[in-house]
Amino acid sequence: MIGLSSNVGVMESLKNPAEEQQPSSPLNSWSKKQESCKNHKQTLAGGFVLVHAGAGYHSESKAKEYKHVCKRACQRAVDRLKAGALAVEAVAAALVELEDSPFTNAGMGSNLNLSGEIECDASIMDGKTLHYGAVGAISGIKNPVLVANRLLNEAQKGKLSAGRIPPCFLVGRGAHDWAVSHGIPPCPSEKMATKFSLSAYKRNKRKMELAEKIDTGHNQTKKRRQSCENENGPGCLDTVGAVVVDLEGNVAAAVSSGGLAMKHPGRVGQAAHYGCGCWAENACNMNPYSTAVSTSGCGEHLIRTMLARECSAAMQSEDAHQALLEAMQNKFISSPFLAGEERVLGGVIVLRCCRCAEAPPSQNIQGILVEFLWSHTTESMCVGYMSAQDSKAKTHISRLPPGAVPGQCLAIEGGVCRLMSVAE
Repeated sequence: MIGLSSNVGVMESLKNPAEEQQPSSPLNSWSKKQESCKNHKQTLAGGFVLVHAGAGYHSESKAKEYKHVCKRACQRAVDRLKAGALAVEAVAAALVELEDSPFTNAGMGSNLNLSGEIECDASIMDGKTLHYGAVGAISGIKNPVLVANRLLNEAQKGKLSAGRIPPCFLVGRGAHDWAVSHGIPPCPSEKMATKFSLSAYKRNKRKMELAEKIDTGHNQTKKRRQSCENENGPGCLDTVGAVVVDLEGNVAAAVSSGGLAMKHPGRVGQAAHYGCGCWAENACNMNPYSTAVSTSGCGEHLIRTMLARECSAAMQSEDAHQALLEAMQNKFISSPFLAGEERVLGGVIVLRCCRCAEAPPSQNIQGILVEFLWSHTTESMCVGYMSAQDSKAKTHISRLPPGAVPGQCLAIEGGVCRLMSVAE
């Protein structure tokens, strides 16, 4: 069963007479735009960023805060793009802003585990080099994405002494020590907890203790399972992420999470796993589109389906909207790897782009056409997006259609942005 909510928005950063005569329904005319793509060196006027503050449940009382942090994250990334930064630097900047918010489950204010500690996961991928960096179950670091980004950067420098291969994925104490040794300052775990996360932990702990006292044996196990499902329902799955295309047409993606509430110490979610939390890949001979994906939701569901990579591959189809719809239905909701799950909870943000001629040859105007989409099976998903030509970011809380069942139905929305430039 699919609950489909389609709301296509169009942003154009530069208009010319030729464009004004074209219909404003680029989702259906994408293939025609692609036919005019050319490989010219260009100087683009900026770039584009799409962020999410998680797929879960965003109450109306906190909607304003979620939207504000998405706006700040977009602005941070765009500022970096305008300064000439590459996509991977801009996406890391957006994630830092999202991690620093006490309202998101990433970095500051993350969920506490069973032991009352904060352990975070994060990863980042550069579509230009295809390098990837990640940390899992890391404690005492305020911005885990900075460690993931540093791992990526160090790996790009080549082999270590004696021909050793540099790490791309570190966990636990080893990840913390590596971060500190590479200049990333530690932050005491108690300073990363907020009043909200601490109160949630105490509330969850009381519920678990009560559930364990109610019955024993099979019923006890059943009630403990039900308690965990309630505490890690749609409202707790607010992993954050971002995808970016820069002024050179490179793409990058990143994701960061504090993990499920009351998770077992040492648990590593999708935000750190390769191909599960994020994916970014520049166009090549085999793939006509550059693609970037960031996910959110129940980590175990996203890991078992490798949803980020699956969605990226789907974006090479002609109709991106239909391709994402089918990927979410066939590779996630109805995936054989999740056959025993009653509710399959997750969400994705996706962008794809290609270089296209957007004007008559005499005007020598080139550009990048960016199509961006988001989809989720949770009750809601908060997103924000902005191009370097925009004065401010746009934000939106996407919700399932009325009557749709979370984990069994999905919503999908998106839009198009044209980034124009003069070809050299």
